[in-house]
Amino acid sequence: MSEGLSWPEGPVTEEELCLVTDLYELTMLQTYFEEGENGPAVFEMFFRSLPPSRNFLVFAGLGTVLQYLARLRFTPRILESLERTALFRPAFLDYLAHFRFRGDVWALAEGTPCFAREPVLQVHATLPEAQFVETLILNQIHLQTVIASKAIRVVLAAQGRPVVDFGLRRAHGLDAGLKLVRAAFIAGVESTSHVLAGLRYGIPLRGTMAHSAIQAFGEDLTAFRAFARSDPHTICLVDTFDTMAGVEAVIRLRDELGEAFQVRGIRLDSGDLAALAVAARTRLDAAGLAQLTIFASGNLDEDEIERILARKAPIDAFGVGTRMDVSADAPALDCAYKLVEYGGEGRMKLSAGKVGLPGAKQIFRERGRDGLARGDSIGMRAEEGSGQALLRPVMRGGKILPDALPSLPEMRDYCQSAVAALPGPLRDLTPAPPYPVQISPRLEAWQAEVAARIGKRIAAPAPGP
Repeated sequence: MSEGLSWPEGPVTEEELCLVTDLYELTMLQTYFEEGENGPAVFEMFFRSLPPSRNFLVFAGLGTVLQYLARLRFTPRILESLERTALFRPAFLDYLAHFRFRGDVWALAEGTPCFAREPVLQVHATLPEAQFVETLILNQIHLQTVIASKAIRVVLAAQGRPVVDFGLRRAHGLDAGLKLVRAAFIAGVESTSHVLAGLRYGIPLRGTMAHSAIQAFGEDLTAFRAFARSDPHTICLVDTFDTMAGVEAVIRLRDELGEAFQVRGIRLDSGDLAALAVAARTRLDAAGLAQLTIFASGNLDEDEIERILARKAPIDAFGVGTRMDVSADAPALDCAYKLVEYGGEGRMKLSAGKVGLPGAKQIFRERGRDGLARGDSIGMRAEEGSGQALLRPVMRGGKILPDALPSLPEMRDYCQSAVAALPGPLRDLTPAPPYPVQISPRLEAWQAEVAARIGKRIAAPAPGP
């Protein structure tokens, strides 16, 4: 059924964005088109629950989503390929030729801590428009929120020490390898080794040297000498053969170069990092090299960093890769994108374990608790709540609002201040009591009203053709 889509392997192009979707999004669109279902709808994305190891999530990915929505088009080439699948009728394909996302979007600011059942993003658009973007929204928000929520734990564990992203090699593909750097930076990771991500997003680039380079030169001192000529401010990887021998090679290089010695530090990548850091620090200080930093890497995550620092290890910065960039302990979140309003009428699921809350909603944050209140499709103020309103307009009529996307450094600063404002136990790595998210009485009453109305409808006999 996909003969027309046999295109060369490669990254997703802008032209192909409209195909980053599940088949049923297109078949539902065709049904809506043919049945004339084009009324105003509200969809919300939310996380049903948090993993046991997460006290909060960090919302990320909005900027990517908004730019994708603004560029969605069905080009003639795409339409020809869809036609060859024999799944879509000519009138519908003509409709797709003019399809654009012209809706409104409300969302949390990127970097905002969020909790279960809270809407993190709302789409206000015609039913076809709001429905079609489901897969793309979930794909990007899910990935970047997963990574930002892992990265903030690593950053908190490092206790102010810089964290460098080292995870591209084991990232789940090229797109994920880019987007995870963006998300981790928002959460407070200081820099990355991924060159394209650094250049695309304006994130500082950091790197050292590989064990293979030391092996290629045959021994530590020769390799360090060569790298110091090429990059005087290099960081020397000292544990390819013997860690303390590598430290001695750095000291010998200083003796050779004298005042020309500008090496910034050493890197430890294996073994008992805490013990080796203590031994290396002692030797470097004794040799008059107290200015050299100690950089640690090697299968690190927040728990390992916490254990290392609990032993008073004199480590100045960490390189964290695989376990952060695949979020090894919690690689997936239970997220959903659901219709909550259509034609001005509340809609909700009644499925066991998945009962929803109808209608647009607003989140109000105040003094260590959140409140969910009824909103509306215009101003999100149908029911006033106390505290700071978190959902804000970011797109109107399919156009990104001027203040919707701060710079990544601004998102990063905001994330740090928002996380710092959370109750202390939530910032610990150990599980904390759930953060209180209270549903307003009016919203609860409306939920019961909509559920009763749905119940009556499904109990009544279906109308004839």
